[in-house]
Amino acid sequence: MSKPIFKRHTDHMPDDCRPGFDMLYVLGDKWTVPVLGALTRDGRVRFSDIEKALPISQRMLTLTLRTLERDGLVQREVFASVPPRVEYELTERGRTLMDSLRDFAAWGFANHDAIQESRRQFDDGSD
Repeated sequence: MSKPIFKRHTDHMPDDCRPGFDMLYVLGDKWTVPVLGALTRDGRVRFSDIEKALPISQRMLTLTLRTLERDGLVQREVFASVPPRVEYELTERGRTLMDSLRDFAAWGFANHDAIQESRRQFDDGSD
């Protein structure tokens, strides 16, 4: 694929910041983490099952899976049947990413109450 699916805004960044920012850009997308989660729960999953599990359009699911496949996080397998069957699963790289995302989610759970309190205090204008 010669044309990028999404435009990445890394031209203004120092070279040593680009790799991290590039992945955060992908993970910050609305659908990336839910799609990765659907693949984690069920292992190898048919396209139609992911589509049923998430409130996502077919086009957006296709774009998200294509980006994840391009980054080597997801593997796609097409079966020659009628109708054609396409299945997706996480690669080893995708599984290691999910380990990091679980750590991030655990941090969120551990700090949720304190963050909510900070937000309340900020919104109330009190310290």
